This record gives sequence, structure tokens and C-alpha cells, in this order.
Amino acid sequence: MVGVYAAVYSERDIAGERVAFCNLAAFCVLEEYRTHSLRLVRALLGQKGYVFTDLSPSGNVIALNERLGFTRLDTATRLVANLPRISGRGTRVTTDPAALERTLTGRDADVYRDHREAPAAQHLLVERDGAHGYLVYRRDRRKRLPLFATPLYAGGDRGVLRQAWPAVGAHLLRQGLPLTLAERRVLGFAPGGPGTELSQPRPKMFRAADVDPESIDHLYSELTLVRW
Repeated sequence: MVGVYAAVYSERDIAGERVAFCNLAAFCVLEEYRTHSLRLVRALLGQKGYVFTDLSPSGNVIALNERLGFTRLDTATRLVANLPRISGRGTRVTTDPAALERTLTGRDADVYRDHREAPAAQHLLVERDGAHGYLVYRRDRRKRLPLFATPLYAGGDRGVLRQAWPAVGAHLLRQGLPLTLAERRVLGFAPGGPGTELSQPRPKMFRAADVDPESIDHLYSELTLVRW
């Protein structure tokens, strides 16, 4: 074996229709065989009826994707400090599986069921004033430091997540994650407090004929399945 392009397949419900996704997850070809790399790409993209995503492209793959019709997603990201804080009255942050299973419904319940064993996906529930928010996130490395929380999915009432973010940040800090890479498109908001806008957030890309960017998320992908 001299080259591999690994992919993750899923079926998603978008606007009441089942849509097939192919997530391009990992691309590696030995240097002496690089001239054949495009054959792997074309074999994947030659599959009919799929929405294609590439959520961690790097190096020359980004330009190659653009030539093959991929579009960049809006990845505007704020780097936020997670600070110590005592949860206010009426706010509860928990990772208890029983609480998650008892509380989550609909799409959120499906997401939790499908990703509760995913190695890179971590789950937390925020309860506040009778409502709840749901967050799926991963631990990321930057400059080899595993100190960053990256949200992958925000469910439930996003207003609860926004209002209770100081408590969420404090929870992440206790998990050894002093910083959050808060992508606005994922969370639906930018957390307040100390932080800065990233000048060059990492790109994420997709290719689809009939699906808009708002329907693309980070689930069912290498971001939930692979730690790094």
C-alpha cells in the first residue's frame, strides 16, 4: 500500500430529506507515488449523489480542493480564555451520561447517541432556568500543546449556552483546557470575556450542488473520530 484517502460516510437529515455525506478525512501518499495522488481524489469525488466535506485540509490540499470545486466555509473564530468561576444559582454544567440521555431529544439525542463513543468527541449539558444547552467539543493541539477546546456542535437552546458560557469555560478549564477556539458558525455566537479574533483560522471546505453552507457541520467526521 503506497497511498490512502480515508473517508467517513453518513446520512443526514436536511430539510426533511436524507442526504448522503462523504467526509474526506485523511490523505497520505508516499512521496515517490505523489504523481498518482489525483487518482485517489477523483475516485472519491466520482461517487454520485454525495455532499463532500473536508474539515481539516492542509498544505497543497486546500488549493487542490478549490480547483475541484470545493467552497470554503466561514470559519471566523475567536480565541477565548476559559476562566475560573463558580456557577451561578440555577446553572448546572454536567457530563453525566444519564443526564444527557434523559434530557436530549430529537436531533440532539441522535447526535449524542451516534457520538457518545466517538474517541475525540466530548459532551456536556448546561441546564439553566428550566432550559438546556448541549455542546459537543474536542481537545485540540496548537504548537503541540493540547490546551484548546474546539466546539463541534451546539444544540438545545443556544441562548442558554451563551448566557452560561462563563460556567462552560470554567468547566473546560477544569478539564485542562484554558482556551477555546470558538467558531461563530458552530456556536451561533462569540463568547465574551478576554480573547482575540484569529487572523487566519484554519480552513474547512465542502462541495455540494444543492446543500447550503448552513447545513454543513463538523459531526460524523475525523474531528469527532480522531484525537491529535
